[in-house]
Amino acid sequence: MSSSIFSKIVKGEIPCHKIHEDENHLAFLDVMPLVPGHVLCIPKKETDYMFDLSEDELADLWKFTLPI
Repeated sequence: MSSSIFSKIVKGEIPCHKIHEDENHLAFLDVMPLVPGHVLCIPKKETDYMFDLSEDELADLWKFTLPI
């Protein structure tokens, strides 16, 4: 699997405006927002599809996302 744009953002190879970060997740402003303040929340673990995450990983992503 080649590195996605999101993996490059997580590694710091592509700059972003970070909103929030923890050990396993990253939230940052979208470069092409649908509305002002459009934030993307992603797992730092590279995965092809959200549904490839385990139930626990998906639950943790939602817990990370909800406070924002």
